[in-house]
Amino acid sequence: MQLGMVGMGRMGGNMARRLTRDGHEVVALDLDAEKIAALAKEGIQGATTIPEFIALLKAPRVVWLMVPSGDATESMVNAVAAHFEAGDILIDGGNSYFKDDVRRAEMLKPKGIHYCDVGTSGGVWGLERGYCLMVGADPQVFAHLESIFKTLAPGQGDVEPTHGRAPGGTAHMGYLHAGPVGAGHFVKMVHNGIEYGLMQAYGEGFDIMKNADSKALPENIRYNLNLGEIAELWRRGSVVSSWLLDLSAIALSDDPALDSYAGYVQDSGEGRWTIMAAIEESVPADVLTASLFVRFRSRQDHTFAEKMLSAMRKQFGGHTERPAAG
Repeated sequence: MQLGMVGMGRMGGNMARRLTRDGHEVVALDLDAEKIAALAKEGIQGATTIPEFIALLKAPRVVWLMVPSGDATESMVNAVAAHFEAGDILIDGGNSYFKDDVRRAEMLKPKGIHYCDVGTSGGVWGLERGYCLMVGADPQVFAHLESIFKTLAPGQGDVEPTHGRAPGGTAHMGYLHAGPVGAGHFVKMVHNGIEYGLMQAYGEGFDIMKNADSKALPENIRYNLNLGEIAELWRRGSVVSSWLLDLSAIALSDDPALDSYAGYVQDSGEGRWTIMAAIEESVPADVLTASLFVRFRSRQDHTFAEKMLSAMRKQFGGHTERPAAG
């Protein structure tokens, strides 16, 4: 299938490469001519202006946006849609707020333009590992795009489907039609809220172990623990093993004291939206709320736990810390 990909950043560029490797035709759009030139050397054609980009696409056009959420996505949706015709499909694979997806779909519907939202998880490792995809779309739109999702997703690999799970479906392949427009980003929003809580638990646990040799403790119960080796140990057979723990082990191996991190932790929005959804649904979300507030506090006071959070964010997404002002 031919697909237009907008935004050749850390994820967009690798998604274009993964699709091309599997035989899809990708047309790239990025304002940075150097990125387009680099992709051209890999056999991916591209453009630096929207009119040039649209001219390279065949009807019905399919365009996937991988740009920052908020104003950047809003302006690109409007700019691309201005060149679209009835039957074309616009996909937002960024981290947009699900209510914005519903609004945009309604805005484009009178023009006959289909809208699809895809919550995308995989970060900088997705090129080789694949991307977990949470899709919100009309059923016929999902069916039309399924070959793209199948390529980008990890596939079943050597992990058997959950015992007792009903046969069929696609979740075991790493992609899922979550529901109508907005459902994909809703699921991804909650996914990231849970991610905050998991990261916070790891951060606090390693902080407790780091301070196990505190002089405030009686000398006979002080422990000078090797955190990198403990992370490595827990990766094998432990009930707390996970990919986040794998990434923590990498970070601690590269920088055992995490001296290269200040502990200033950003939040990209999904955690806040998850808490807003919990409030609207009257669902208690103590852990997720606390983990979000810790990120706010990290911008004033830093602990080793926050260094762990920063290290994990860099490992899975290539995120760098924004230094505190002053």
